[in-house]
Amino acid sequence: MGDVLAGNHAVWEFDSDSVLIRFARGIRTPRQPRLFHALGTRRIPLEAVSGVTVTAGKRDTVVLRAVPRPGADPLMEAAAGQLREACDPYRLVLPGQRAPYAAAFADSLRSRLGPEAAEPAPHFLVDVPQPPLQLKAYDARVAFDGSALTFHWSRTGATSTKWKAGDQRYPLAALTGVQWSSPDGPGGHLRLLLREPRLTGADPRPSHDLAAAVFGMGYGAVHESLPFAAAVLAAVHGRTPVAAFPSPRPSDDRLEHLSELHSAGLLTDAEYVTLRDRFTAERP
Repeated sequence: MGDVLAGNHAVWEFDSDSVLIRFARGIRTPRQPRLFHALGTRRIPLEAVSGVTVTAGKRDTVVLRAVPRPGADPLMEAAAGQLREACDPYRLVLPGQRAPYAAAFADSLRSRLGPEAAEPAPHFLVDVPQPPLQLKAYDARVAFDGSALTFHWSRTGATSTKWKAGDQRYPLAALTGVQWSSPDGPGGHLRLLLREPRLTGADPRPSHDLAAAVFGMGYGAVHESLPFAAAVLAAVHGRTPVAAFPSPRPSDDRLEHLSELHSAGLLTDAEYVTLRDRFTAERP
C-alpha cells in the first residue's frame, strides 16, 4: 500500500505486509493516553489482523479500526477487553472530511487479508515493547528478569498472609499465563497463572494470593502494568519482547510520502511540519 494516514494520536503507515503505528503526541489534540506514549511504535503484521471497520465518531470524526486476530497480540490478550475505547491502540480517529480516505485505506487493507484471518492465530504475531524491569503495585514490587518473576512484598501494603510467607519467586516454566485486572476498575491486580494446582483451601483473593500483586490509587497504572503483563505473557509463550521496530522503508521515502500528502491537502501545515521533523530526526 505504501500510504500514511495521520490521526489524532497516531500515524498509521501501511506497507504490503504490515501496518506501522507510530503513537504521536499532539498531532491534533494536546493530550495523549499514557498507554500510547508507553507503546511508542508498533508494527502489526497483516496476518495479525482479522478485519477492519470504518465508523462515524464523535464531534465530526471518523474512526478507522483494525480488528486484531484472536491470539495474535499479547497486549490485547492480556487486556482481555478491559481497555477503554480511547485507549484502544487499534483505533485511529480522523477528521470527518477524511472519511473517503479512511474507507479507501480500509478497502486496501481488507484486500490483503488472507483466508486465515477469520481463524485464531496459532501463536503470537505481534511483539510487545520492552517493559520496565519492575512493576510497583500497592502491596508488592514485582521484578521480571526475563526468566522469572519475583514478588517483593511491601511492609505497609501487604497482608499478613503475604508478609509471613516471605518474598516469592516464579520461573517462567512454572507459569501458564497471566491475569491482568485493570486498575481503572475495582479489584485491579496482576495474577500469575501457575501450572501446579493451588493448595486446597488457598485464599483466592488477590490480597492473599502469593502469586498476585494488588493495584491501587497510584499503583499499577494501565500504561505500566499492561505492557508488563503482556511482556510476561509473551515470554511464557516463547516470544521475547522488543523495545522498538525499524521503519519498513527508508526515511527519505517517508518524507516524500508526507510531501505528497501535504500537497494533496491530506495533512495540514502543522501536521506536515510535525511529522517531517520527527522523520528527519530518525534518519541515520
